Order: sequence, then C-alpha cells, then structure tokens
Amino acid sequence: MNDHSLMELILDASPVVQAVMVILLLMSIMAWAITFAKSYQLRKAKREAKEFDELFWNTPELTGLYNQVTREADNTGNAQIFEAGFKEFMSLKSQGVIDSADLINGTQRAMRVAFSKQIERLENQTPLLATVGSSAPYIGLFGTVWGVMHAFSSLGDIQNATLASVAPGISEALIATAMGLFAAIPAVIAYNRLSVNTDKVIGQYENFAEGFLTIIQRQSHMTEQKTQD
Repeated sequence: MNDHSLMELILDASPVVQAVMVILLLMSIMAWAITFAKSYQLRKAKREAKEFDELFWNTPELTGLYNQVTREADNTGNAQIFEAGFKEFMSLKSQGVIDSADLINGTQRAMRVAFSKQIERLENQTPLLATVGSSAPYIGLFGTVWGVMHAFSSLGDIQNATLASVAPGISEALIATAMGLFAAIPAVIAYNRLSVNTDKVIGQYENFAEGFLTIIQRQSHMTEQKTQD
C-alpha cells in the first residue's frame, strides 16, 4: 500500500473513524512531547543532584552553603531538601529549642515535605503516558469495529457483494487499530523507562537526605551537650 492510497483511505473513512484517528494522532503527539520533556528533566535532575551532593560533602560549614543556596531562586532536588531542612533547624535553634529529639524531628518533617514536593515534580505528567498506553489500543479497536460495521452495512444495497467492494472499508477500519498501536507502544516503553529513571533520581534524594540528617543529628546532640555543660 503506497502513501497515496493510504491517504485516500483516511480521507474516505467515515466521520467516526476519522475522529478516532484524530484523537489517536493527538494522543501520540502528546505522548512524544511528554517523553522528550520528562527525559530532559530527569537528566537535568540527576546531574544537579550529583553536583549538589559533591558540593555538600566538600563544604565544611553548612551555614555558608545555606546562604549560597538561599540566594538562588530556582532550587530543586537536593538543594531544595537541604534548604528546607537547614532552615527549620536554624529556626528551631533561634527559638531556643535545645532538645536534640525536637531539633531532629522538626528538621526531618521539613525535609519530608520538601522531598514529597520534589517527587511530585518528577512524577508529574508521567502517568499520562500510562493512560495513552492502556487506552489507545481500545480507542483504535473501537474505530476498527465501527469501520467494519459501516463497511458491511453499506453492502446492503449491493446484490452481488465481492471482496473488492468490502476491502476498502475494512482497510480504512484497520488503520485505526494500527494508529492505536502506534500511539500505545512508544508510550508504554517511554513510561517504563521514565519510571526507572525517576526511581534512580529519587534514590539520590533519599541518600542525600539520610546523610544530611546524620549531620543534623550530630549537631543537635552537640548543641544539647553544650547546654547541659
């Protein structure tokens, strides 16, 4: 089947089948757009998480690092988790809180909120790929079933029906299924790939948060001991 005949089948299809094809085309475009956007976002997040992790462990004074982070308005990932946790830690100390458990719990709560926001940012729009992957084949199948029904119903006025008379209608109907698979297969592959990459970035956040919380625990106990002495 050449491109010209394929285009003719699409243009000659029933309005319902054409509407299904348009929907599937839009879903495919949306899936590809999300795939490229999220792939770029995850690569950037992974790189930034690694860079900040190295900066954090190579900085002896966390107050100076905090001041540097707060001067940047678009912090994400580890930088945002660190900023939220250290800000709460300093705020509690300025309020006179000296109990190490209170300092650790307060810092941990602030970090947990920031961590949840970062996960939500990474996972945003990714479920749409799963929606496309699961629904596109059924939408295409609906177009195929409708097209086949339309093809056979048009044979009612023909006394001597032949394969040549019904083949174009069935062909245009099957195009809907093909388009449904064309939209679904890349979306499923992209969803699985992005999910794996997202989990890797989240793992980087978790490792940093645990390391940062260890330092906060150490400083909290030192603050409590100085007060008792």
